[in-house]
Amino acid sequence: MIATALILLLVLIGISIPVGAALGVLGLILDPLFSMLPLSRALGELSWSTSTEFLLVAIPLFIMLGEVLLRAGFAERMYGAMSLWLSWLPGGLMHANIGASTLFAATSGSSVATAATVGTVAIPQIKRYGYNEPLFLGSIAAGGTLGILIPPSINLVIYGVLTNSSVPQLYLAGFIPGFALAFLFMLIVIVACLVKPEWGGQRIHATWSERIVSLQHLLPPLGIFLMVVGSIYAGLATPTEAAALGVFGALILAAGFRRLSFAMLREVMEGTMRSTAMIMLIVVAAGFLNFVMSATGITSTLTESISGLGLSPGWMLLVVVIFYVILGCFMETLSMMIVTIPIVAPIMVGLGYDPIWLGIVIVVLVETALITPPVGMNLFVVQSLRKGGSMNAVIIGSQPFVLALFAMVALLAFFPDLAMWLPRVFAG
Repeated sequence: MIATALILLLVLIGISIPVGAALGVLGLILDPLFSMLPLSRALGELSWSTSTEFLLVAIPLFIMLGEVLLRAGFAERMYGAMSLWLSWLPGGLMHANIGASTLFAATSGSSVATAATVGTVAIPQIKRYGYNEPLFLGSIAAGGTLGILIPPSINLVIYGVLTNSSVPQLYLAGFIPGFALAFLFMLIVIVACLVKPEWGGQRIHATWSERIVSLQHLLPPLGIFLMVVGSIYAGLATPTEAAALGVFGALILAAGFRRLSFAMLREVMEGTMRSTAMIMLIVVAAGFLNFVMSATGITSTLTESISGLGLSPGWMLLVVVIFYVILGCFMETLSMMIVTIPIVAPIMVGLGYDPIWLGIVIVVLVETALITPPVGMNLFVVQSLRKGGSMNAVIIGSQPFVLALFAMVALLAFFPDLAMWLPRVFAG
């Protein structure tokens, strides 16, 4: 059963069927093959129960928040400010790519939205200042991955729903690893440009007065971040309510900067509906597939097989890392989480791992899938923003940053307090 399910999934993805549809079709194929009852008749009830989960309402709201910030022009001004503050480092604007991604991630919750937003502003600077194109593109793709780790994160919401974990605690656990990962990305750029100075392009010179004046462009996203995250930890709002509060604040800021219009709102709504429809199709289809796998015994068989290996917690963690790295080469990140977490999380928690810490490790591994070929979503996003050139440039430029993601997994394994210190402090 396990072999059949895996082969069918690879075939469906291999013939370019969209991931959400592939997961649903796989469930419909496995149903008559291995079940005596028509499990497909539960599809309507499963779709309804999944779609009415209150916490999932945060997903379209966080997407809308990112859309408003993008359409109102905050991203462009934010990038300009980051370029003045960070361009003195070896690598110049590549640090602005990572810095702007970090700040936008703290308001967006989506890796794809982060990469698309920063890439739209940054890519024209490659030829203007003479940067090494692959490394510059790689810094955008890697910086975009921070969108699902730094709070507020859509993927951490999904993990919380799947494992009944506290989303506020997951957000707290993601702070230090998220900003540490941004530092590791910048360190890779510095090392690369010290070895090859010509990759760093021309320096942008700015006075201290220009830098201080540019801080005003960083205040709107910081204000939104404090409004969203602060309202959660002050006990004033749930994550879903905080997301709605963030959208309201972003619309007020857009109106204050005279960027609010019916045309802009229409673009925001269209972008939000398109992204939400894609995500919810994956959520519903993967939920149905998980139901079929559980009912037919595939999930329990797989869990017992893995548990029966008798591996120590450390070796099991290594197996999980390898599993996600390989699977991430073929599956879209959100569907990969929804399909695998119901299997992986119980095994790892049973071995003594904290579910909050495990959530951060899995999200970091999922980030790796965003920039590894052939199905790395951020690679396609960055390539789509270019006016020409080969996809190989984006792939090659992204691979040094995969090392930083592996380094972060190792740091979390050897120093769990990187993720657990803040949740413990707030709980105390």
